[in-house]
Amino acid sequence: MSAPEQWSARQVMETYHQSVQTTYGRTPLVFVRGRGARLWDADGKEYLDWVSGGRAGNALGHCHPDVVAALKTQLDTLTFVSNDFYHPWGARLGQLLAEQTGGRKAFFCNSGAETTETALKLARKWGYNRRGAACHEIITFDRSFHGRTFGALSATGQTKFHKGFEPMVPGFHYLPWGDLDALEAAVGPQTCGVFLEPVQGEAGTYPAEPAFMQGIERICREKEILFMVDEVQTGFGRTGRFWAYEHYGVEPDVVTLAKALGGGLAIGACLAKPDCCALVPGDHGCTFGGNPLATAAGCAAIEALDRHALIANAAAQGEYLLGKFREWQARWPVISDVRGLGLMLAIEFSGAQGKTALATCLDQGLIIHGVGDSILRILPPVILTRAEADEGLRLLEAAIAGAVA
Repeated sequence: MSAPEQWSARQVMETYHQSVQTTYGRTPLVFVRGRGARLWDADGKEYLDWVSGGRAGNALGHCHPDVVAALKTQLDTLTFVSNDFYHPWGARLGQLLAEQTGGRKAFFCNSGAETTETALKLARKWGYNRRGAACHEIITFDRSFHGRTFGALSATGQTKFHKGFEPMVPGFHYLPWGDLDALEAAVGPQTCGVFLEPVQGEAGTYPAEPAFMQGIERICREKEILFMVDEVQTGFGRTGRFWAYEHYGVEPDVVTLAKALGGGLAIGACLAKPDCCALVPGDHGCTFGGNPLATAAGCAAIEALDRHALIANAAAQGEYLLGKFREWQARWPVISDVRGLGLMLAIEFSGAQGKTALATCLDQGLIIHGVGDSILRILPPVILTRAEADEGLRLLEAAIAGAVA
């Protein structure tokens, strides 16, 4: 049998269908190579990647040389020891994250859902220590998305994801996005924390208003409950700041992160202020969390952001793209909204034009995300150049023009 990299696209997809559970609605493309903001499929066709590998998963683009160099070194040194032991790269990554968050301490895991689970357990243990078992409720918001494990799914304020998996884990209360009065009324002795995305990503890219974020922080401080922020998609420069919460002038107690942290490798982390670190030995664990290979990649990825001025680049390119989208909105009234922060952007249509434009973009070699039939999500890597921005804009503009004609 030939090596997998020599299989045809049809052979790869047929083998998936035969051997892998159908839990994803995969786009019928087989990618075999990536570099920077580019991907190539099994037939040699080149694509401009405006989803960062998918779902904002790789902010540095594909095979960033700094991350590749770190991985090559680490592969020859040490790839795994469990958390029964120490190793230098876990220590260094924790240090780098603490430096970026004013001294918050890390728990390492492998994914966004796992870091959500960590935050939920931390909040409940913190509440238990302060007020007893009754203090266990966590408030989240409508349209939120925090992951697909049972705890993370229960925290997610979208009932369409719950269907078929009920009953959800009890102790979650969903409130309307942006409604501080509802939050004031909902918080009580049973509440241990409030958890939200500063930009609701999977729902269609909805940035929080500053007054909403600041109001949540105020209420959490007044009521002595945890203020927790999900930065799984928004962290590591995507919004034009290292953390999206920095746009709002707030300081959360707990921050969850994953996706871009590993520069393309699977790693997540839950960060908490030292006085909020309620989990103790025996409370929580993760066998592969913070392994030497993933943490070496994470160190390289974080250091690359500063070395190459990539956060400033994300801010500049995002402002440029959003300006173009606003020009299109003025030209085409069928575009009902454009929004976002940095390189986390969305274009919303009044009808199903988004679905048509999405298909055209893919056919023309531009990869973007769709939410339903009406919303396009644009998530380029933070290494995006102005030339790549203009290239993508040309393809996207033509696709929208065809969709609204």
